[in-house]
Amino acid sequence: QVQLVESGGGSVQAGGSLALSCAASGRTFSGYAMGWFRQAPGKEREFVAAMSWSGGKTSYADSVKGRFTISRDNAKNMVYLQMNSLKPEDTAVYYCAAKWYIWETMPSTRVYEYDYWGQGTQVTVSS
Repeated sequence: QVQLVESGGGSVQAGGSLALSCAASGRTFSGYAMGWFRQAPGKEREFVAAMSWSGGKTSYADSVKGRFTISRDNAKNMVYLQMNSLKPEDTAVYYCAAKWYIWETMPSTRVYEYDYWGQGTQVTVSS
């Protein structure tokens, strides 16, 4: 079992930046790919970014490429999402998720493939 707790959400004007954090506890962090997903009101949860357990492989949604950066610190059991040049359409609840892999591989972008989820943190971007 892995417990995930997100923090760092808030309100910002368009063009601004926010940094999200996700703290993992429970089973060893090693071996888990970590992903960030988001869900806007009335919409399905969607993929934002993911990183393999070693940090060597990353994937981003086209809508955030060049603006968001995912990173992780395995020694601290932390994963981060730096969000720059925020747009109103980035407004959503952001979720951290974990998926275990037996080996290092490109992490999944599919919501249903992730095993553990945090409670989410709200990000609101005003125009």
